[in-house]
Amino acid sequence: MTLQDIAVKVERADDYSVGNISALLAEIATLLEKFIATGQSAEIDLKSLPMGALEYEQLRLALGQGEVAANLEAIGPSEIIETKYPGVWWVTHYNVEGDIVADLIEIANCPAILTSQPQDMQAGLARLQAAIEK
Repeated sequence: MTLQDIAVKVERADDYSVGNISALLAEIATLLEKFIATGQSAEIDLKSLPMGALEYEQLRLALGQGEVAANLEAIGPSEIIETKYPGVWWVTHYNVEGDIVADLIEIANCPAILTSQPQDMQAGLARLQAAIEK
């Protein structure tokens, strides 16, 4: 046997799958069940998980896209997508250079970033009242 007779398979590191998709989907289901029962929202930080590009894409395909999507411009752009499972949201935040700074699965009626803050509502009320008085 020579060196040329040895089969070699080259795998790219970003295609490496550590098999976490089934476990991650089970965790999402558990969190959704808990949210339905108690109203307790939850987040899964995808950037903290050891997922390769192939696994990341498998998760995207498994969760799919639902009826609601929103784009937000704050410090940088954010993309909020309801998955095909209501109450399960994929929330991605980018910096101004376009790099992903946070990538989350959020279990909630509505992602927290889309809810109005009390101080913002108070300021809005003041502006509305001033507009009415004109």
